[in-house]
Formats: sequence, C-alpha cells, structure tokens
Amino acid sequence: MNAPASARTLIPRATLRLQFHRDFTFDDALAQIDYFAGLGISHLYASPVFTARSGSTHGYDVVDPTRINPELGGEDGLRRLVQALHERRMGLIVDIVPNHMALGEQNPWWRDVLLWGQHSRYASWFDIEWQGADPALHGKVLLPVLGKPYGELLRAGEIKLELDAGRLYVICPGNRLPLAPEDYVDLLGAADSGSSRLQEAVGAFRRVLEAAVQEERRSCAVHAWRVLEQVAADPAVHAAIVAGLEKFSALTPEGASALHELLERQHYRLCDWRNAGDEINWRRFFEIGDLIGMRVEQDDVFEAMHALLFRLVGEGIIDGVRLDHIDGLAEPAAYVQRLRQRLEALTQGAPVYIVAEKILGAEENLPTDWGIDGTTGYDFMDQAAAVLHDDDGVALLDAVWKEYRTDPDGFDYLVHSTRRWLLERNFASEFNALTSALHALARSAVSTRDLSLMAIRRCLRELLVYFPVYRTYGIRAGCNARDAFVIRATAARVRELLAKSDQAALEAIVALLADPPQPGMQDERHAQLHWRALTRFQQLTPPLTAKSTEDTAFYRYGRLLSRNEVGSEPDQLGISVENFHRHVMRRQQDFPLAMLATATHDHKRGEDARMRLAVLSEIPAHWQSTLQRWRALNQTARVQMPIDAVDELMLYQTLIGAWPLEQSGEANLLERVSAWQEKALREAKRRSDWNAPDPDYEGQCDGFLRRILRADADNAFLPALRHFVQEVAAAGVLNSLGQTVLRLTVPGVPDLYQGCDLWDFSLVDPDNRRPVDYALRQRLMQTGRMAPLTLEDWRSGACKQQVIRTLLHFRSGREELFTTGEYVPLAVTGELADKLIAFARRSGGLTIIILVSRHAARLIVSGHTAQTLHAATPLVPPERWGDTAVQLPQGSPAGEWQSVLSGAEGAVREQRIVVADVLRTLPVDVLVLSG
Repeated sequence: MNAPASARTLIPRATLRLQFHRDFTFDDALAQIDYFAGLGISHLYASPVFTARSGSTHGYDVVDPTRINPELGGEDGLRRLVQALHERRMGLIVDIVPNHMALGEQNPWWRDVLLWGQHSRYASWFDIEWQGADPALHGKVLLPVLGKPYGELLRAGEIKLELDAGRLYVICPGNRLPLAPEDYVDLLGAADSGSSRLQEAVGAFRRVLEAAVQEERRSCAVHAWRVLEQVAADPAVHAAIVAGLEKFSALTPEGASALHELLERQHYRLCDWRNAGDEINWRRFFEIGDLIGMRVEQDDVFEAMHALLFRLVGEGIIDGVRLDHIDGLAEPAAYVQRLRQRLEALTQGAPVYIVAEKILGAEENLPTDWGIDGTTGYDFMDQAAAVLHDDDGVALLDAVWKEYRTDPDGFDYLVHSTRRWLLERNFASEFNALTSALHALARSAVSTRDLSLMAIRRCLRELLVYFPVYRTYGIRAGCNARDAFVIRATAARVRELLAKSDQAALEAIVALLADPPQPGMQDERHAQLHWRALTRFQQLTPPLTAKSTEDTAFYRYGRLLSRNEVGSEPDQLGISVENFHRHVMRRQQDFPLAMLATATHDHKRGEDARMRLAVLSEIPAHWQSTLQRWRALNQTARVQMPIDAVDELMLYQTLIGAWPLEQSGEANLLERVSAWQEKALREAKRRSDWNAPDPDYEGQCDGFLRRILRADADNAFLPALRHFVQEVAAAGVLNSLGQTVLRLTVPGVPDLYQGCDLWDFSLVDPDNRRPVDYALRQRLMQTGRMAPLTLEDWRSGACKQQVIRTLLHFRSGREELFTTGEYVPLAVTGELADKLIAFARRSGGLTIIILVSRHAARLIVSGHTAQTLHAATPLVPPERWGDTAVQLPQGSPAGEWQSVLSGAEGAVREQRIVVADVLRTLPVDVLVLSG
C-alpha cells in the first residue's frame, strides 16, 4: 500500500475525530466509511492506535508504541481501514503520545526497569530521578500502587512471592512485579529438594552475581531463567521451590521480616498510592500515578517511540499526526522540527499535517517557528463560543453568582487558591524536585550560593500560583525575550506578596530562570544544572495550570458553565464580533491550516449543550427569577437531602444543557447526570475528592438529584424544568447552527467530533465518548439527500447534519478559498446589526458571503404558552430584521447571490445584501456572488 507522495491526500480538507477502543474497532469504522465519505470528510482523525493497556477506552495509556493495538484490530485491521479510505480518496491522521507511557506489566520497557533498575537499558528513557533527595529512593523507583499502607498489606499476607514459568514475582493486589535476578540465589537456595538440576539453576544465577559487565549479567540471567524454567517443570522441584518461598511468607514474624528485607533490595519501593503526590521520584502525566513521563528529547527514545509511526508514514498508511500534550515535552520546538524533518523525508518532501494539543492563554500566540500547522482547535472553540454569548449579561449573571458562591472573589481567586493547595498536596513531589533543582543550580555559582532552599520554596510558590500561561519554552541557551518578560512580569506581580527579606531571593530566582547561563559559569555541570532546573519549571507549570483551572476551578465557578470549557477563560463571558474577526485573521496569518474544533474527547459539555446554556447570557433576569422559583420548589428536597448552593446551581445548569429535545431521550439521563455529579464533586475538591471521597455528601447530592427528577404528580420541578428547556431550546439551536457554520467557513481545517453531526448534549468524559447511533445518522442523511434543507424537523438534528454535509461538499475542490483565501469582515448596518456576524471569503475570482445570526433569544420566542414554545423555531422572523443589511467588500460581484444551503437566489442591491431577503428560512447562510 505504499502510495507515491504525489497521489496521497496529506493535508486534510476536513477531519472526523473517532475514539477507538475494543468496542469500536477499525472494522467498526470501516463499516461506516461510506457515511463518513458522504458527509464530506477527507480524513479520519483517530485517537491513539498504538498498543495501550488492555481495556483502555481512550488509548492515551500506551504501553508499547512498536505495535498497533490488537484490541483495535492490529496492523491488519488498520491497513484494511486505510485501503478503504484511499479508495475514496480519504486519509488518516493519528493521535500520538510522545510525552508519557503507562506503567504496568504490559509495558516491556518498564518491566525491564523494574528488573534491572538504573542499570536497565531503558533506565534513562523514563524521566526518573535515580539519585534524588530521599536516600530511601537512591537507585529505586517509587511504586505507588498499593491500595492500603505497605505495612498493613505486609502483615495481612497480601504481598507474597510466586514462581511462574521459571520467573519469580512479587505479588500484591492488582500487580505482579519482577524480582531482581540477583535475589534468585537466596530464594532458590531455600528450596530443599536435593535436586542436582536445581543446584545447576542456582549456579547459573550465581554467575549473574559474578558478571562484571551489565550485558554479560543480562545474558547470564536469560540463560539462568531458561535453566530454571526447565528445572521447575519437574513437579517435585516446583513443589520444593514453592515450599522454600514459604520462608518469605508474611504470615509469620520471621517470614514478614525476610520478605520485607527482600523487598527493600528490589529496584522499586512499594507504597500506598496516596503517597505519590508527596514522594514520587519520577515525572508523572499530570498527577496520574501510573503514567510516567518520557525523555523523548533523547535520540534513542525518539527513535524507539516513533519507529512504527515512521514505517507507516513511509508506507502511505498515515498522513499526519496530532501531538498530545506538547507542553509536557522538555523541548517542544526541537521535537516538532525534528519530527517534521523525519516525516517529510518519508513522504519525499510532501507536506505532512502536524497539529498539537496546546491551550493558549489570553492574547498568547502559538510560536510560529516550531514547524507546526497549528493547534487542535481549543482557541477557536473558545472564540466561536464567546462571540455567541451576550456580554451584556455579565452584571446580572455576576449578581446571580454572588447569591450562591462560597468564595469571596472571582475566578482568578479560585485558580490561585487552588494552585496553592495543589502545590502542597497533589504536586508536592514535583514542587520539591523543582526547588531542589533550583537550589543545586544556585549553589553551583558564587553569586547565588547563599540562596536557601526555603527561600526558593517561598518565592517559587508565589511565581507558580500567579503564572499566567501554561508554560514558557526556554532552551539550553535560555529563554527568549517573550518568555523572559512573562517570568519577570509575574515576579513583579508577586513581589509585594513576599516578605521584604525574600524579595532579593525572588530576583535571583527570576535571573536563574529567565536569563541565559552567566558568562564564565558555563562549565558542563553548571549548564546541566541550569537546563534541569529550567526543564523542571517548564514541565510543572502545564499540569499545575490545567489541574487548578480545568479540573478544579471549572467545577467550583458556577456563573455560567458554558464558559467553563478547555481553552476558555470563564470570567470572560463574551467577545465582540470585531474581536472575533481579529482572532480569526491572526490565526489565518500564522496558521491557515490550524484545526477548528467545537467538541473534543476532553470537553466538559457538548457543543450544543454549551450553545443552549449561552442563551442564559441573553436572558439573565429571566434566568434569575427561574432559579428563585426552582429553589422554592425544591426546598423540601433540599432539607431532606442537603446540597450546598454552588452545587445546586451547577446541577440546574447541567440539567438545562443536557436535557434532550424529545421526551423519549430522557430514559438514561438521570444516570448520566448522576455520574457527572459524582465526578464534578470530586474534581471541585470542596466537599469531596478523588483521594478522599465523602460518601455521605455525595449520597445527599445524588438523593437530591433523584428526588427533583422523580416523575411523581406532586413534583412541580420536573415540568418546570422541561418548560424552561423548551423556552431556550430554539435559541440554543440557532446558536448551534451558527457555531457549526463558523467552524466550516473561517480559515482552517474543520474537525467534527464523533456523533456531533447531530445535536450533542453530552457531558464530560466518559459521557462524551458514548457509542454513536450510525444507523440513525445514515437514515437521516438518506432522507436529507432527497429533501431541501429546512428547520421543519430541527429537533432531530437533521438540519445540522445537512448543513455540515452541504458545506463540506462545497469545500471540496475549493481548499485554497477556505484556508489561505482572503477573510474580509463585513460591516452590518440597521436595527439588528449587533445580531449578525458577517464576513466574506475570496480567492481566484470566487467570493462567498457568510451570515450567522446570534443573540436572538428575545427575537424568536414570544409568549410562554406550551403551544407557542413548541411552535418556536431557531429563526429570527424575517420581518424582525427590518433595515439590517450587509455591506459587501469593494470589488465584489454586483449582480446576484445564491444560497449554498437552500439554493435560494436574490439580488445584490447597491453593494448591499438585505438580511431579511436571505435569512428567511434559516438563521445562517453561505452565499455565492455572481456578476
């Protein structure tokens, strides 16, 4: 299947994100490939396909990057899928995970590290501090895999030894760990079998101890294990060995002591999983104790982790990559540049599509010198949502939030207090490693040798708490001017928070982080210490920022949950149309091929749930009075099942966003929201926590939820909730169609997350990874092909599917128009000018005009009767547009326009398009101009 580069579709026109796992394999995707092609997708965009832990539902816990995951169908299944894609002139983008791997017995590299310790050939591949500050961990890795304290499990006999196929293992609940070959002599010597063959095996292991060179030791061990496997096949010898292991049984005091001494000699140290945050001596992925950071910046690690990728790209199987968590890498720029060079050498110089998962801060720009095509779209997702929220609702929504919140200040306060808490708990070990690295660096120079460890801790804590972006990107030569400015600006902000005695220390720390190594101090040791400290700093700020913001503050800040989304600033409710245009043009200038997403596998709530909640920003007074009624209705439930005000407010918003448009869809909603609520309470870390769940409070919240959703006749809340959802549903769908059209028409490569071709009212994972009903989608598409696009059946989502299919097919053959083609913001005049987003795309003599309605809640619903609500459609009545018109750009064709979506036609009047002439049946449109 080695397609020539000239025949390959390397740069996508539009992608479809699929989440592969053992219940949705390559063959399952193959069965739907004609549907995907019918939508107009050019590339499937796959979740990680390399071998992950058995049963993984997401693929980011990779254990073997040298094989395609057999649970997904293996390499043969992947090749079948790609062959079918190529037959339809489609391609494949894959998600790769260069930053980390999963621990466990299924990871062969990790098994080798546990077996041989720092003498393993893979010891430097994992980001392990082999000689850290804790003497108990010198030459060892901490294994926080126990569900109870080590001593408790040892006394209970839940840690024991096992012989299996000539290998000895340490067995503890949920884990089987290799025993160091050096200890086989003592254990086998304890077996009283009288077997000369067993003595032969003991002798073979003794030669392991005598071997002076590591490779010789490894070779001797392999031979010794073969001998032992043959010997232990004799039932009598096997029984004798097992009997000998009883001397290490923790069920007797002597056995427990012997087993403990044996365990202390291993290349790992077992401990309670709760100890990880305080003591771990290796870099984790975020705070997950079974995902370990990789040193992919090393040549041997880079080659090993990408060998299969390189082969499949060279053979024409894979066309591009999505880089997971690029901020976790030591040197993102160098990594991407090296990756691109290697990949494009394999495609004979043809461009390879490379995008990275990168969350940008406010006004932060993705570096343009990395050789990357752009982000995976969180920035666009934020901007498209913000322009569809009504910033005029800020004051009233703030007033509502003030009635419920428990924290005295705004979102920034939540983030800063959470970071401080996390540094003392969840990231204490990483914080210790960073401060120790900076202390070692300070002591290596005469000018900073008196900088104390505790002063470093105090100053660095404040820097980290207030750091405004996910990370800086300093290299061995130091930080660039932008990154140095960020560090210094943050220091200026926190200076007055420190005691005067620490302010000089702060300046010294800033110099160590922001400045290049001092002239005259650039000996190899000092350079290594500087790079280690800077790397530790730059690899700590991303997980600290993410956990404090997305995974904690987002679950505490309840002003409007539709703005609590990955990549967003929840305290920024909305942006102007002018600001939206500015963001779009900046992205086009630097990254015209950036991915455009409105839903991901990591989103907190579905794209259409967010758009429905956005309506609350348009009707804040009505929302405020609705909340008051609901709390009164649920007073009895709140007394019986106490739930605090913040959690109650967030629950109501979640129900509004997730509520199905048809009553038949309510069947499993209660259990979905119940699962969301448990996760939300633990992520918030206010009343419960993953590390220490509060079953009583969680039970109260679950009881409250079930009580207010009971279908009893005396429960007035349930019909009130349904009624309110119907009030805002049409306006939410109008927002959704607008968001969809923006994604499909602004510069970039639109991505469609699985299932989002119909309405997506999902909640956070795993809810947003539920199975997709493709049979329904195929039926709706078949019907849509034979009928014009209308809003008649808007509740089914068919109109959304038709908009997507129509515009994706329109994009085909016009790729330049939608990427590098000119983007022209258009002036809107008239009484509803602020209710419209309008822009043009121009390239090669073709001009199209895009119109998107917004902020229309008060325009499309009049009255509150059930009949009126059911009849409401997501459309501003044409007469309401009045004299609203769009001024066309200079040089546009002055004759006719034709709708891409409906086929309707009309005239251009004096370089103007009258909105009422266009948006008669749809709230959005794409017009082709002709002279």
